[in-house]
This record gives sequence, structure tokens and C-alpha cells, in this order.
Amino acid sequence: QVHLVESGGGSVQSGGSLRLSCATSGATYSNYCKAWFRQAPGSEREGVAAISRDGETTYTDSVKGRFAISQDNAENTLYLQMNSLKPDDTATYYCAVVPVLGEEYCHPSSTTLWRSPFGHWGQGTQVNVSS
Repeated sequence: QVHLVESGGGSVQSGGSLRLSCATSGATYSNYCKAWFRQAPGSEREGVAAISRDGETTYTDSVKGRFAISQDNAENTLYLQMNSLKPDDTATYYCAVVPVLGEEYCHPSSTTLWRSPFGHWGQGTQVNVSS
């Protein structure tokens, strides 16, 4: 059974930094895509960043140059380093993992991947950025 547990959220002022962690277990896929999503109140869920099994990273435009996704395979942990935070970054952040079964491209906006019934999601961690 796959479990994902996020941590590291909190409250910071605009311009500050946070590092989110996602401890994963049970995800023994030969090929996969891992990602961070966020959802603000009244808004749809948004893909933020993704990383492939081979370490290729992709980002949504609004966080490019400010956020960095990484993974520690030895510790089965996914990270999201968030710098230069803005009030618009306020949201609940979720990590997710999905097996890549075909030629799907690992990207946070890939509807093919993230609507898969085989995907797994964490419970979320809250990030609040004040101006």
C-alpha cells in the first residue's frame, strides 16, 4: 500500500523560503512521476512541479526560478524548496506519485497522468505567505 506524508508547511512573510518534504512508502514502480500540487480556497488544484524517475524536472510557469523539486531515492523522500515566496503561493500543498505505464511525459499539468486511477496523494500541508 502506498503512503505519502507531507511536512514542512507553515507561515512566512513575502520573500521568505520554505522546504516541503514528502515521505513516501510502498511506491515500488519501475517508472513513475512524482509531483507537487497546490490548491487555494475557491481555486482548482494546480500542478506546481514534477520529477521523473531519471530526475528530469518540470515546473509550472508561475514558480520557475523560485521553486525546486528534488528527490532522495535512498530515503524515499520528495522535496520542494520554495524561495522568494509570494502571497499568491498561499495554498495547501500536496505531493503525489503515479506510475508511468506508457510514453506519458512527466509534467505537473499532464492530465493523462494525474487523472490516472493508479495515482496516490498525500493529505497536504498548509503554506501561508503574508505580505
